[in-house]
Amino acid sequence: HPNFNELKSWAAHPELKDSPIDKYKKENTKVDVFYIYPTVLSETSNTDWNADIFDDKLRENVRNIAIKYQASAWADHSRVYSPFYRQVHYRAFFEPFTENGGRAAYEIAYKDVKDAFEYYLKNYNNGRPIIIAGHSQGSGHGARILKDYFDGKELQKLLVAAYLIGTNLKEKEFETIKPMYNPSEIGGFVNWNSYKKNKKPRLNKDPAYNSWKNNNVVVNPITWDKQRYSKIENHKGILYYNEKIYPKSIKIEVTNGMLWVSPPKKLPNRIFLKFIRNLHFGDINLFWEDIRQNSILRTKNYLKIKK
Repeated sequence: HPNFNELKSWAAHPELKDSPIDKYKKENTKVDVFYIYPTVLSETSNTDWNADIFDDKLRENVRNIAIKYQASAWADHSRVYSPFYRQVHYRAFFEPFTENGGRAAYEIAYKDVKDAFEYYLKNYNNGRPIIIAGHSQGSGHGARILKDYFDGKELQKLLVAAYLIGTNLKEKEFETIKPMYNPSEIGGFVNWNSYKKNKKPRLNKDPAYNSWKNNNVVVNPITWDKQRYSKIENHKGILYYNEKIYPKSIKIEVTNGMLWVSPPKKLPNRIFLKFIRNLHFGDINLFWEDIRQNSILRTKNYLKIKK
């Protein structure tokens, strides 16, 4: 069980020392990000339904992959809070596992996220504006946090934006929280699911499959609107595994319920990307600098409007 009054139950927290996002941190930020990381529990040899949050390897993966390459996009303009949670194993998202244990395990995962959010609200928030951010499984939990705490509720006035990326969200997912199709809009959500250009996602293999089949919300993460195409020169930058940013690397096409991404240019050792169809793992770091700049814009706009 995580105990959220202990720092060791947080993957990112302003008081944590030696965090991979320390180098981005600035003092006197005005907003908070509550970030929920994606599924890192995926080894087929692992038969657990839920993650052990005190397992060293899992903690390292969360910190050195999710926090480092995803949560970092918000780290220079906000305080980042990210709880360790007993997430469900990757298999829980696919049948026959979903119906045979997956759902119950998912509830355990969400309860941890919910407990962490409540602890954050009581102890750290102090009326500061909030960005909810997540990827994949994390976005699924993030959408429920919106439903339980923000949608049509008092807390909604503190919502800067929700970056719920790599999940399945409909236009009318929430009662009062709408998709944002304008780069400076506030109080709504964005989503996209990345896939290789001109390829179709596969049933029970690719997370983009459900999004594609159900024609889910797709916000263009380069133009931040409904534009179907983007120009390569407008792409702000990939955060690559060498921790360098590569702008003008990709162009995209918005197609039914998902994002077609062209093979990235200019990256060193990019050969492995040629063989990958499912770009779900890169939903955030393919557009890392785009997200960072967009989040700064929405934050400034929120602070101006709500003064």
